[in-house]
Amino acid sequence: MNGLSDDLKFIHLHVHSAYSLLEGALPVAKVIKKTKAMNMPAVSITDTRNMFGGLEFSEKSVGEGLQPIMGCQVEIYFNDGDYQGSGHTELPSIVLLAATDQGWANLMLLVSRSYLSPEDDQEPHVTVGDLEELGEGIICLTGGGNGPVDRMLASNHVAKGRERLEILKRVFGDRVYVEIMRHGMPHEAIVEPQIIDLAYEFEMPLVATNDVYFGEREDFEAHDALLAIAESKVLIQSDRRQLTREHYFKSQDEMAELFADLPEALENTIEIAQRCSTRVRTVKPLLPRFAGADADPEEAEQHEAAELRKQAEEGLRRRLDIHGLAPGLTEESYWERLEFELGIIVSMKFPGYFLIVADFIKWAKEHGIPVGPGRGSGAGSLVAWSLTITDLDPLRFALLFERFLNPERVSMPDFDIDFCQDRREEVVHYVQRKYGWSNVGQIITYGTLQARMVLRDVGRVLQMPFGQVDKLCKLVPMKGAVSVSLPEALEQEPRLVDARKEEEIVDRLISISLKLEGLYRHTSTHAAGVVIGDRSLDKLVPMYRDPRSDMPVTQFNMKFVEKTGLVKFDFLGLKTLTVLQTAVRFVEQRGIKINLSEIPIDDPKSYEILCRGETVGVFQLESMGMRKALLDMKPDQFEDIIAIVALYRPGPMANIPVYCARKRGEEKPDYMHELLEPVLKETYGIIIYQEQVMQIAQILSGYTLGQADMLRRAMGKKIREEMEKQRVFFCDGAEERGVPREQASEIYDLVAKFADYGFNKSHAAAYALVAYQTAYMKANYPAEFLAAIMTLDMNNTDKLSEFRRDAIRLGIEVQPPSINESGVEFLVKDGAIIYSMAAIKGVGQPAAEHIMEVRGDKPFKDLADFAKRISPRVINKRTIENLAAAGTFDVLNPNRAQVVGSIDIIMGEATSHSRDASSGQGGLFGEEEAAPLPLPDVRPWTSQEKLQREYSAIGFYLSAHPLDEYIPQLEKMRIQLWQQFEIAVKQGASAGRLAGTITGKQERKTKTGNRMGIITISDPTGQYEAVLFSEALARFRDDLEPGNTVILEVGADERPEGVSVRINNVRPLVSDGMRQAMRVFVNDPKPLTSLQKQLDDRGDGEVSVIVMLDEGECEVEMRLKGKYYVSPEVGRALKAIPGIVDVEVGVA
Repeated sequence: MNGLSDDLKFIHLHVHSAYSLLEGALPVAKVIKKTKAMNMPAVSITDTRNMFGGLEFSEKSVGEGLQPIMGCQVEIYFNDGDYQGSGHTELPSIVLLAATDQGWANLMLLVSRSYLSPEDDQEPHVTVGDLEELGEGIICLTGGGNGPVDRMLASNHVAKGRERLEILKRVFGDRVYVEIMRHGMPHEAIVEPQIIDLAYEFEMPLVATNDVYFGEREDFEAHDALLAIAESKVLIQSDRRQLTREHYFKSQDEMAELFADLPEALENTIEIAQRCSTRVRTVKPLLPRFAGADADPEEAEQHEAAELRKQAEEGLRRRLDIHGLAPGLTEESYWERLEFELGIIVSMKFPGYFLIVADFIKWAKEHGIPVGPGRGSGAGSLVAWSLTITDLDPLRFALLFERFLNPERVSMPDFDIDFCQDRREEVVHYVQRKYGWSNVGQIITYGTLQARMVLRDVGRVLQMPFGQVDKLCKLVPMKGAVSVSLPEALEQEPRLVDARKEEEIVDRLISISLKLEGLYRHTSTHAAGVVIGDRSLDKLVPMYRDPRSDMPVTQFNMKFVEKTGLVKFDFLGLKTLTVLQTAVRFVEQRGIKINLSEIPIDDPKSYEILCRGETVGVFQLESMGMRKALLDMKPDQFEDIIAIVALYRPGPMANIPVYCARKRGEEKPDYMHELLEPVLKETYGIIIYQEQVMQIAQILSGYTLGQADMLRRAMGKKIREEMEKQRVFFCDGAEERGVPREQASEIYDLVAKFADYGFNKSHAAAYALVAYQTAYMKANYPAEFLAAIMTLDMNNTDKLSEFRRDAIRLGIEVQPPSINESGVEFLVKDGAIIYSMAAIKGVGQPAAEHIMEVRGDKPFKDLADFAKRISPRVINKRTIENLAAAGTFDVLNPNRAQVVGSIDIIMGEATSHSRDASSGQGGLFGEEEAAPLPLPDVRPWTSQEKLQREYSAIGFYLSAHPLDEYIPQLEKMRIQLWQQFEIAVKQGASAGRLAGTITGKQERKTKTGNRMGIITISDPTGQYEAVLFSEALARFRDDLEPGNTVILEVGADERPEGVSVRINNVRPLVSDGMRQAMRVFVNDPKPLTSLQKQLDDRGDGEVSVIVMLDEGECEVEMRLKGKYYVSPEVGRALKAIPGIVDVEVGVA
């Protein structure tokens, strides 16, 4: 730090950024902005227990011309009786600042050790021994009021305070400063004279600091709320951590005035900044060594290169033996390509990387863990295919290695590997065991206070009523799965603005929330990223331990961790692989073994379902728009699937009709030039892939594929200067090959246009293979495939409902859950799918597993037997209620209402048996049959009530639909169901009348500021969404509550993503025009007494009795007084009464 201003008075050395989770309220950028605004040349961020923001702080400071002082506030354990000071339960803390490069290295080790060394029940801390070992190059500040010395003095342990100060001086020598703070806190005034005396006695320098947590004095209330949120307390509580209004980022003048009597303490802040001359430096990737390679770098490189060649050559021989040569290619072309790739990989010193990836993929496959066929440009490598890293022959599909590794542009290879999502962790742990616990880690992510969350948190600490806060939260619009920011919400939602104006407490809530929104709330682990180091990771980056895992985690996030030299490997969990594995396992139960890597890619059944657009559940191909594209394209070869995966994106999507027309022969392909036909013939003259751009430059203009990749990148980034330079090179090369310059320039422009949205063919091909595999399983083993995908999506009731409808379309029965047949998974039996118990709401996997365990191979005989076997510690009242509502106990007792009414009896019996078993009494009579339970006499639920309860438990209507009984009347009234209407719209209809049950309602604000509703509607043929706009929403809002069954007058359009519906009018299904009614036919009045007893007068339907005279030649109709519950189920019950001839149920 050179050229200091003469009027420099102070530098902040004790600042907590937002990375001090739920404690600091200053983002790093704001710290730097304020430092610069206050003319300080340097600043230190000393976050509590971590250095999460270290590299971000270092880079941004240097970028603004400031000196970053790398530091951390750590807790210290003295092992001296563990005096923590009066009123404190946590350990005292000190501030450590990195003065030199060695100091930064040691600080990383110390902070890492604070997390990785303590026992699980201990907070992160360092010991005196740690500081003695790793204190070199570090400056220590004694921590102020929360420090080990001040704490002892404040609690009258003066001798202990002296002893600790002596320890710090012994460890750090002239690199320890006695920290003085003046925030107006009571203990500061008591301790300050004593600690100054001790500093002078021990000849130790003083340093003035402000323990900064927020930016401005007026931010105090918001910060106080943040502390209350952290402790799950409320603002009015006194037994919680509180700071003062003085803990803000003060100016030089404010600090100079505050410490005017201790000028040396101010001067020492500048001295410390001058002593600190290190920062976090970014370095090139440090590739890990493949296990077993020699420690000597040169010998290790040679060993890895030889090992890679050996494995690749052996692997290629195996691949060709199994799969054969691609059509039109010779074996020589494979070996030439392998030699070419190996040469580039070795020259770029990446053999170790390939060997490491191949090793953990091989281990996964050997242990039955499904691995994806590839992802990204890595699928273009023949070496990767030979090593079984990928499962696509790149020569067969014309995939380019240079798209993955460009010899003319050094960059890290990047294999993204898909694993079965349920077993991904096993592979990560294998890598950790192989390369060492300290050399492998996952990558941290930070969760922030989002708009709705911060409103809820602040509302709680302000003790506002939950309902009031909940309503305000729901006014914050959603953008996809996340809420918009609070400033955006205030712009978009006038009701939020009105609420703020109307109530002072709401204004306070929003004002505080605006200051806290976006601050870091918690840490978690990146879903895919794993780093493997060539050394212990804590030598490259500070490490952290996620409390939920034993694996070390980097303190820098994805954006910054690679800049420290660490190489990232992506271990991605792909649900589809788990679906495929589960489906294969289900099929094996029929004695059929399937190896997905060996299935033919020309299976007629698979292409037939694609041509019909029957792709519900098929990876990448299941959206409505994609189904429509498939119907148009009629794919009949694997290359078509690759093309549609690449084309179905904004921009390229416009070429789908052209592709289809040319495929059908309705339009002639345009290859731009005859030389380009071999490149573009596969895609009918359309540039779809990035690889085609590269091949065009190679063939037409003589580019190497490495140069062509540079051209592709330049076109994608639209760098004008580079584009024009490339144009000259492109046209010169084309001219040399006999292409007129003007035509070459036109082709260049066309290629540039397509290159902007060209897709990576290697990635498209790899995902097309997964898509084909799912289509193959669905086409050939539909019940097993649907059972597998339902198992993996059991928590998504919308998807389950869709899969169930697809099963019905395919003629596959989906049976309700059964206590004696259902399991955790959806099962296949005799061609039918048995519903999973774990998929029932409120049941879940542990309860389902327990029921399966106690059931074993002995089905439950009755409810008493069930109660005898279950554990009340696993099965609770809600579990039984939802099992009963879903029909799970129907096999034991079809009266679901009676089962629900007997829950206390069942649980009491279960508790009694469990108690007897625990006391040893169960063994005496354990084999005896349980006595029948004394069940109460409970009227069965009506069919409608049964369906609504079933809907609540399952999430959709499974055994029947509320509209079923009305279908004949709906047909008479020409009111359509969804499936009929959807077909009609595709045939040109633009309006119609629909009947359905409302299952969901959302309200949003449009771009113009008006409100709109998005309504989810269910009927026996499907579930769909419809929209209505402000005027209609205001008029029909109450009619569209979930559970209501209605008739809708709608308009509709056909769009790429499917049929779009808008609601114009709404009326209840049972209205003046359609009233529930029942007609009972008798020959004489004798059955009327029994009839009256059976009728339930709590409904809204009409009942008429028709007496048939003269052998039916004459009828007398009498309407009964009152309203009755009317349904087909009631009708069937009445038919059983002697003397009743017939019953008609319908609408009036």
